[in-house]
Formats: sequence, C-alpha cells, structure tokens
Amino acid sequence: MKNQLVLILGDQLTPAISSLRGLDPARTRVLMVEVAAEAGYVAHHRKKLAFVFSAMRHFAAELRTDGWDVEYVRLDDVGNSGSLASEIERFRRRYGQLPLRVTEAGEHRVAEILRSVADVTIVPDDRFFISSGEFAAWAEGRSQLRMEHFYRMMRRRTGLLMDGDKPLGGKWNFDSDNRNAATRDLMMTRPLQFAPDGVTREVLAMVTENFPDNFGTLEPFWFAVTRSDARAAFEDFVSTRLARFGDYQDAMLVGEKFLYHAAIAHYLNAGLLDARRLCWVVDSAFRTGKIPINAAEGFIRQILGWREYVRGIYWWRMPGYADENALGASRPLPALYWTGDTDMTCLASCVAQTREEAYAHHIQRLMVTGNFALLVGVDPADLHRWYLAVYADAYEWVELPNTIGMSQFADGGLLASKPYAASGAYINRMSDYCRGCRYDVKSRTGANACPFNFLYWDFIARHATMLRANPRMRMAADSWMRFSDAERKNVRASARNFLDALQ
Repeated sequence: MKNQLVLILGDQLTPAISSLRGLDPARTRVLMVEVAAEAGYVAHHRKKLAFVFSAMRHFAAELRTDGWDVEYVRLDDVGNSGSLASEIERFRRRYGQLPLRVTEAGEHRVAEILRSVADVTIVPDDRFFISSGEFAAWAEGRSQLRMEHFYRMMRRRTGLLMDGDKPLGGKWNFDSDNRNAATRDLMMTRPLQFAPDGVTREVLAMVTENFPDNFGTLEPFWFAVTRSDARAAFEDFVSTRLARFGDYQDAMLVGEKFLYHAAIAHYLNAGLLDARRLCWVVDSAFRTGKIPINAAEGFIRQILGWREYVRGIYWWRMPGYADENALGASRPLPALYWTGDTDMTCLASCVAQTREEAYAHHIQRLMVTGNFALLVGVDPADLHRWYLAVYADAYEWVELPNTIGMSQFADGGLLASKPYAASGAYINRMSDYCRGCRYDVKSRTGANACPFNFLYWDFIARHATMLRANPRMRMAADSWMRFSDAERKNVRASARNFLDALQ
C-alpha cells in the first residue's frame, strides 16, 4: 500500500534527489507533471521547452526502471489542470490524501506554490556545495560581499585545486590568463550532439503545436536528454576542449557559437549532471597533467564560485531582489532582442545564435546583450524576463542575480564591484564582430560611429556622480569631465539620436 507522495520538479532530474532518499519504492508514488503555468510564465524558447519536457519524460522512465511507481502527466493530457497545486490536488482526489514530500524548489515563485499545498514536507536540496542558510550566515554582517572571498572559502572547504591550505598553481585566480582573443586559425570542435529518439520527437511535435509563436528555432534539436548522454557530452568537453577553455573563454567569433565552451549548463541546472562530480573530474584532469591550471581553475570557478555565489544571493535577498533598480533604468526592452534586426554585427550575431541554439556564452551575455541594455538604460526587470525566456540553462535562481547584480548593476553593487559597462573597444579586442560591421569602432560620434562608443560615454555622463564614488569607475568619470564642451555635446547628441530611433 502506498503511504507517501513525492513530487519531482523539472529541474530535479537526479536519482539521488533528497525527496526520494530513504523511501521505499513499494510504498511511494512519484508525481511528475508538465503544466501550462510553468511552461508559460515567460515565453520560453522552444528548444528550452523541448529539452525540459523530453528530459523529464526520460527521467520518469529512468525512475520506473529503478523500481519507482511514477504518475506522469503530459502537457496535452486530457484533464491536465495546468498548475502544480491543482495537479497535486487532482492526484490526491484519485489516489487519496497522501502526504507530499518534495525537494525545495529552485525558484522563489515555485517555493511559494509548494508552501501553499496542504500536508507537505519540503526537504533541502543538497545537490549544491553550500546551503542557502550557510550562505546567509557567511554573508550577514559583512560590510562588502565579493565573490572572490566566497570562492576562496569554498576552495578551502572542498579541497578543490588545493594543496593543504594553499591553492594549486600558487594563485587563487587565473582570470588574467583567460582573456585571449580567438583567431580564425583555431581548430574548434563542437559540443557532442544527439539525434532525437522517439520520445523527443513526440515532444518536438507537441511544442510545435502548443507553442507556435514562441521565440526560437526548434530544429535541429541536438541536446542530450538523458543522464548518460549528458555525461558523454561533459566527457567529450573534457577530452576535446577543456585544455583551451581557459585561454579563450572570453573570446567571440562570428559564426563560431561554442568555441571551447562546455555548453553543459542546461544539463547541470536540470539535474542531469552533478556539480561535485564535474568539479572533481576537472580537478583530477589538472593533477594528472591533462589540462593547464588556468583551464581547471576557470571552469571550477564558474561552478564552485559564481554558480554557488549567485544562488546564495538569490535566496538571501528574495523576493525583493527581483525589483532592484539602483540606476533607475526604465527603457522597454528593444524589439531587436527578439528580432535581431540591427546593423550592429555583435548584437545581431548574439541574438541570431540565441534564437538558433537557446545558448550564448557568458561574455556574449554580459558584454554584448547585457552591456547594450545597461548603456541604453533598459528596465532590468524586462531584461531579466528576456534572459529567463531565451536560454536553455536559465532558471531564476541563477539568471536573476547574474542579470540584476552582475549585468545591470541594479542592486547598486551588492553582487559586483562595478558596472560592467564597456565601449566598442572591448568587443573589438575580444572578437571579430567589428570587422565588416557597418559602424566604425574607432569613431566616438556621428552616424557611422559604433553605438557602443557614444552610448558608453552617455552612460558615464548620466551616472557620473555615482561612478565617481566607485574606485573602479572613477577614472572613466574623470575622463568624461576632461572632454571638451563640444565633444561632450556631440556624444550626448549622438546617443540621443540613436536612442530616439531605437525607441
């Protein structure tokens, strides 16, 4: 007889998930549901929807193979009520009022839904290196939060890339070695790709029918949707691209969507991969001489450092964190973020890639689409919803702090020490986007000037008082004041003309 109900969410596709641990499969019913409320709270990329639904269906099959009794509700099943809470209630009407057990949700919105359900036990999600409570204890009372301090604490705590209490390689951070610009003579492989099986083809047809107007190209669909394939994709990255990942992780090239990046974050965030295993595999690859230290440290810092840090900030500061807007930005998200209709090659390339792959690497997000939004003053909530919708790895706990704090400086410096604002010179240095672009990256003003140039200085002018108080931005603010009156006038006029046309 069954005496326990366990709900598995779409980003909890892990056999050892805490909600199942210690339970008897013979006495447990597992519920998994595809619901319209979760599929439509933002207009998710169609590839993202297909990935999540197919991965969920394959995970349900994996659980059944392991002996669990799984009730799986598809999006288009007759009677599907469309929301998590109502599907739990519908299940209980059919099978009795079983007590519900669920691993804590990754998103605040879903956590509130689960807390409203009767007779529910919410257990911690221990797939992360540090709990949200432990992070809050670390953060409380500090005059200033910095990821580097957190990261060093986590290295000591885990032993990753450590020799006793000392960092391997003699430094904590090799970021200065990870800024090489890519060149066309590099030989680059692609992430491992997988042909859709029958289950995935059914999902693709369902997404085509139910989400015809959503952003994004659905096919070709090549994502891994099973644990074994996700692990194969990671192992392929380790053997073919990781050694050069460190050198070129900030580089961008027209038509090269992946360079040496892993492109596995969506597998990790959905639960198909385990963060601890990834980090220890990379640690071992360095210790056995297979990869250089800057590659190992750069990869581990993204997971042990940034991923854990932004999750900690998310749960520490929500729900109010989503409304932060320290710079008072209010411009609606420009249509080009959906259409890619712009003469700016960098933006057009990043949007086109996002449409095709539901993927862009961190510098494309931070220093192209994010930088542009920051400079033109896009409402950070609008940009947040766009990032959440268009990337397959985007869940609010990881995406929101990266947008509000890192990209848009909307939290006033809680997460990042400076606004990540840059002119066209940065993009020109790290990419080949500027070659052949109709705009001149060397010009600051005028109709042919790179918009990033006059928008950057217009941003500095708008926020000069605040920026002068920031040690990392004071030089830029002072430089603006040394411009001649005529040059300042020309910069502001170029920006105003561009923004009027953008609106």
